[in-house]
Order: sequence, then C-alpha cells, then structure tokens
Amino acid sequence: MAELAGLFLASFTAATLLPFPSEAALFAYLKAFPEHAVLAVAVATVGNTAGGMTTYLIGRFVPQKKVDEKALKRISVWGSPILLFAWLPLIGDAFCAAAGWLRINWIAALGFMAAGRLARYVVVAFLA
Repeated sequence: MAELAGLFLASFTAATLLPFPSEAALFAYLKAFPEHAVLAVAVATVGNTAGGMTTYLIGRFVPQKKVDEKALKRISVWGSPILLFAWLPLIGDAFCAAAGWLRINWIAALGFMAAGRLARYVVVAFLA
C-alpha cells in the first residue's frame, strides 16, 4: 500500500512545476507488481491529473491583465482539448496554468487532462 501512495505522490509531484519523471515511477512499480497494472495506472492517472488541476488552480489566481487579443484568440481556438497534451514535459505545465488563467471550464479541463494522462500511462504499462 505504501508503494501505491508513493506512486500517487510521484505522479502528483511530476504534474506540478517540479520536474520528476512519473513514467519512471510507474514503470518501476509495474516491474515490482505487474499484477496490479490496472490499479497502478489508475493511481498514477489520478495523482498526475490532481497535480495538473493544482497548476490549473494556480493559474486561476494569477490576475488577468490586458493581454494581446490576437494571441488570446489563437489559444482560445484550441480550448480545453489542448489539455490532452498537458502531460508533455515543460509545456504541459504551461498548458494547465494557461487553462486556469483563461478560465477554461474546469470540468472540460479535467476531462481532457485526465484522458491524455491516462493514454500516456496505458502506453507505459504496455511497455512494462
């Protein structure tokens, strides 16, 4: 059980501004406990999504000042589906914070963020 808590914490931490390879944590867990693959993918997905939503929330607290309307329009075209890629290193955190700052619907943000992160972890589990 402590191992799953560690996996959750590693996945959560990796989704914040702290660089940490959550895929490596999941891979290591699956090598030690291959019979718990579905549970491990679920825990990693929930932890990583919670971390991403924390970054989203931080973005909501950043004051909105006058912005370049042209740039805002470009970002708004993609909307919440861009969060399918929130798991990408470096830019994923920016996507989450920007989604919060732009006040993108949190339910849509949560859904797309979770779907992208789940897909990534399923691939990692398959490779393990």
